[in-house]
Amino acid sequence: MASLLLLVPAVPAQEPQQAQQPQQQPAGDVPPPISVNVNLVNILASVHDKHGALVDNLTKNDFTVLEDGKPQTIKYFERETNLPLTIGLLVDVSASQRNLLDIEKEAAREFFYQVLRKKDEAFLISFGEDSELLQDYTNSPRLLQSGLSQLQINSGASGIGPGPVPTMDQPRGTVLYDAVYLAAHEKLRSEVGRKVLVLITDGIDQGSRLSINEAIEAAQKADAVIYSIDYSDPSAYGGGGIFSIGGVSDSALQKMSGETGGRVFKVTRRHTLHDVFQQLQDEMRSQYSIAYTSTNPEEDGSYRKLTVRVADKNLKVEVRKGYYASKQDQS
Repeated sequence: MASLLLLVPAVPAQEPQQAQQPQQQPAGDVPPPISVNVNLVNILASVHDKHGALVDNLTKNDFTVLEDGKPQTIKYFERETNLPLTIGLLVDVSASQRNLLDIEKEAAREFFYQVLRKKDEAFLISFGEDSELLQDYTNSPRLLQSGLSQLQINSGASGIGPGPVPTMDQPRGTVLYDAVYLAAHEKLRSEVGRKVLVLITDGIDQGSRLSINEAIEAAQKADAVIYSIDYSDPSAYGGGGIFSIGGVSDSALQKMSGETGGRVFKVTRRHTLHDVFQQLQDEMRSQYSIAYTSTNPEEDGSYRKLTVRVADKNLKVEVRKGYYASKQDQS
């Protein structure tokens, strides 16, 4: 497969960025840094009640973990984890988002100021006709705000109107799957701690060289959770079979988030982007960190299916659907 490049612009240094330092493992019955290792499997889980509210008072005994249908013994458990958090924010800058960018910039700015703690870091990628790294790893909301200010429409679409429907003259326009793959494989895979990709997009991919399954696999191998923010401008679309009432289908976002243990947030007139970012912040700070030693010791690169249940059948667990049983340094 041809190598995909993430464009890194030369920007003036505004603040010195600190070198990445390995995180120290705290003592006691606390999970080690999140990593994909066949001997110790780490899981981040969120639990909601039937009304969608977060449930953050469960104990280890409330959880059951199955790998390929076989029960596993939970070795480490932590509620409301404070493990370091790495956030990759991916913003859709295709033509269909033209009227939404200013709102996205402001809401994301507030989000970074509120969510980042001392040991957390974030980076910013825009994607349209191609992907561009606007801000590399930093703990500085000010630098992230500077990156957000660089967001601008990037689309090779031509023809009548700015709609996202591909034509013979529009081979590329929204490389969503490529951007997810690049963020997971090139930015997050070697990181430790909790890793999250936040997508702001209408969910349409137009012209990615990679498939949605390859994007999901990269996120799973990086142990990254994908949270999707479904944000669309109905006036940007000309209609057609792929569109649902009031916007576009979110099936791709549901698939990517569901397979990695995240969820999809829908922006509406009553549930604004600011509201969604607050909800997302609450969710990322209310996760359960679970780790177990796999009963299958083979490092064969196979995909292992994960099932996590809680005793109360009225509760819903959001967790990744599986992992790849290979050493972390394997591709």
